[in-house]
Amino acid sequence: MNKPLTPLTIRKQQLIVNNIVLACDDIRVLNPTGYQFIYLCGGFIAHFNRGGFIDHYTGNSLKDDIIRFKALNQWDNFHPGEEHYEYYMSKKEVYNKIIARISVDKPERVRYTTSEVETHATFI
Repeated sequence: MNKPLTPLTIRKQQLIVNNIVLACDDIRVLNPTGYQFIYLCGGFIAHFNRGGFIDHYTGNSLKDDIIRFKALNQWDNFHPGEEHYEYYMSKKEVYNKIIARISVDKPERVRYTTSEVETHATFI
């Protein structure tokens, strides 16, 4: 008999979400906890280890792949009462929290040239 999979605790979920969100901006901060979660998600190619995963996403967008693979990581094939349902729903919750955090539209930082700043300053 297989050991039942235990749902991710709230604390573990928070650690995973926070780490992967940070790794979307700088893959070098991906820690073993974040890696253990994300590499087992659907759509992500197999890597020999965390270093290989980090190498792959240096120059490639982890954020884009997480968004692109959302449908593969909803675990909708599990239903209430089935073995491991709670575990996979906790994974779904984590994945969707990551999506929510990385999908927030951030206003682009406006950069002005020196002449634009000087022109604007004359009108103040």
